[in-house]
Amino acid sequence: MRLKEKKVISLVHHECEDLELWYPILRLREEGAIVHLAGEKANETYIGKYGVPAESDFAFGDINPEEYDALLVPGGWAPDKLRRFPEVLALVQHMEERKKPIGQICHAGWVLISAKILEGKKVTSTPGIRDDMENAGAQWLDEPVVVDGHLVSSRRPPDLPQYVKAFADVLAER
Repeated sequence: MRLKEKKVISLVHHECEDLELWYPILRLREEGAIVHLAGEKANETYIGKYGVPAESDFAFGDINPEEYDALLVPGGWAPDKLRRFPEVLALVQHMEERKKPIGQICHAGWVLISAKILEGKKVTSTPGIRDDMENAGAQWLDEPVVVDGHLVSSRRPPDLPQYVKAFADVLAER
């Protein structure tokens, strides 16, 4: 298993896009990665857009980013909530500074925008936030997945197979 003992933190909040949360988690776990969920509160159940529950392992403020190899940010409406937490923005910035893999899909780009890490980066997202991504200094591309160094971005659920494979490839190289 090529991701054995790699540790990934995935952010979670209410109204995340269920597939964009769970598909990467399950695929990475299949490859041997340890994936934890961090929410506003530890041991809290968050309900996705389509009713799928996810329980957080940790609160945002309880995460030691040095213990993790990568970060996943799901889409849906949750990113609009996630970007309001200073601890989340600090986590994203920590991963960016250390060039650890960051995966973002759909509306998750809002979190990276608020963390101010997109200047000069090539990315994709749901077309609905293209202007936001470009206004943050990113070059937006309409492709299923865009890899720019350690940053892996994707548009929407139909792109999940390409997105998660690219993310796992980047993580395996670290």
